[in-house]
Amino acid sequence: MKKILITGGAGFIGRHLASHLASREDTSVTVIDNESLGDRKHLDLDKVRFIHGDLASRDDLHTALEGQDAVVHLAADTRVMDSIENPQYNFDNNVIGTFNLLELCRELRVSRVIAASTGGAILGDVDPPVHEQMAPHPTSPYGASKLMLEGYLSAYSSSFGLSGCALRFSNIYGPRSFHKGSVVAHFFKRILAREPLVVYGDGSQTRDYLYVGDLVEAIRAAVDSDVQGAYQLGSGKPTTLNQLIDAMRTVTGLDFEVVYEDFRAGEVKDTWCQIDKARAGFGFEPSTTLEDGLRATWAWFDAQRA
Repeated sequence: MKKILITGGAGFIGRHLASHLASREDTSVTVIDNESLGDRKHLDLDKVRFIHGDLASRDDLHTALEGQDAVVHLAADTRVMDSIENPQYNFDNNVIGTFNLLELCRELRVSRVIAASTGGAILGDVDPPVHEQMAPHPTSPYGASKLMLEGYLSAYSSSFGLSGCALRFSNIYGPRSFHKGSVVAHFFKRILAREPLVVYGDGSQTRDYLYVGDLVEAIRAAVDSDVQGAYQLGSGKPTTLNQLIDAMRTVTGLDFEVVYEDFRAGEVKDTWCQIDKARAGFGFEPSTTLEDGLRATWAWFDAQRA
């Protein structure tokens, strides 16, 4: 029986991952979450062991990590603009929290760590497609914190024999994301509220959108593999914000207002990724089209009104 701990496992991605992993007969899943954004009520507590705890607490982490074979480290402050407004909070959560986790993994001999990272915020405003060989130039404290995560993961892998892999998530979307600050969730919530969508810029900026079902398959494959280092995870193709809005009109069947305002400082204009390394490393092959993924996501959001 493989024992896997998910930090931040009561959040959007964590809930999907916990459900996916717990469905396997050979896997035991533990979740640690401080419930600042997530909530244990969204987990199947008959199949998942839950610990209310924080990465700032050594005791909480020790309880969660003891006896585990692997960790999927999702817990983080992930909002770019919030990190610019409050860089200290972002540092405390993302850098100190990760260091505390790695130190206890070393002490308790937890052999495998898969950590959530990011491509666009680490690499900065570079010509896409982004890939793992590009030099980092973070444009926000959030990007800097994830670069430090990757650095410490690499150092602990080399110095202490820990097997570490950083997965650079693109823009992840899907059902159960009501409390997520991502653009898809934010726009769907505004559509439900019959409020106009606000676009910062002209809508030509591009992102790489990956459906959460494809993401959790990739995380599971990475856990089961022995790959180390950084791997980009995305759809492998660009989508403009205007294209995303058009797809939302298609799946919702609604015609909503869009308001355009000035670009915001610190945000990357264009980013999408190559996925060749992940494809070769652990068989990553996303299969959900943007329209199908948005349709499933909208169906979940729309059901929340009932």
